[in-house]
Amino acid sequence: MRIVSLIASATEMVHALGLGEFQVGRSHECDYPHAVTALPVCTKPRFEVAGDSREIDQRVKSTLANATSVYEVFDDVLERLEPTHIVTQTQCEVCAVSLKDVERALSERFTARPQVVALEPNSLADIRTDISRLAEACSVERRGRELLESIDSKMAAIANKASARNGNSRPRVAAIEWQEPLMAAGNWVPELIEMLGAENLFGQAGGHSPWMKWEDLEASDPDVIVCMPCGYDLERTRAEMHWLTDRPGWPDLRAVREGRVFLADGNQYLNRPGPRVVESLQILAEVIYPSAFEPALRGIGWAVNERE
Repeated sequence: MRIVSLIASATEMVHALGLGEFQVGRSHECDYPHAVTALPVCTKPRFEVAGDSREIDQRVKSTLANATSVYEVFDDVLERLEPTHIVTQTQCEVCAVSLKDVERALSERFTARPQVVALEPNSLADIRTDISRLAEACSVERRGRELLESIDSKMAAIANKASARNGNSRPRVAAIEWQEPLMAAGNWVPELIEMLGAENLFGQAGGHSPWMKWEDLEASDPDVIVCMPCGYDLERTRAEMHWLTDRPGWPDLRAVREGRVFLADGNQYLNRPGPRVVESLQILAEVIYPSAFEPALRGIGWAVNERE
């Protein structure tokens, strides 16, 4: 078995299923576990990834308007690696290499036909299905069931602890997935917030992340704001906070006044629909209920947005 994973969350699944020794290639975004960074890279973005939120958004939109995809798949590298399995996704053509990208690459020169495993993680249930789908494709169904049982158990423990501690309160949470233009978090993030007994203000469970207006955030006046830009680590998220903090109404928001604005590592956690969804739930629990949860992931997965 020779596995090429073209999506970071799938690489994490591969290793969580005990299949890491069989992975022979990766995408440019696959970086966990760290050992995978030594594998051949099979993709690259067609746009410059440096720059601020507004510039990246404009480049992505321009690329989509002038090309069939925002990513390039190296068909020559795939051919050389001779994979038996290629793992990709159909959920978002902007977030990662898509099934269509892989099909185009395979149609160019491949004579052998590797099994393409296309994941579609729109919700927590989909993440579970994707783990099972990958486990079945690689003939490790039992490991898949054991991994899901472990994930379910850990997430249930976090959710139960949150429910036991929050009493009648139901904190109102705004999860921000992009700072300029403003976008709310969708897909599985609203589910994670609701699992903790909090109220998710924007974005629908299982739905794509929606664009939003500053006036919407201002009018909702959330108790907690968590910024988790897609593909950004804590440092880069912090550098982009000026898009929000420079707004005239920012200091008047309840979350700002009470020091409950947080940064989260969207790249490693909240935006990755894989086994570390457990840590994503833990991050949200720690920032929403600081009196109930020790800040075990502070500085790793989240940080407080320091007041200006």
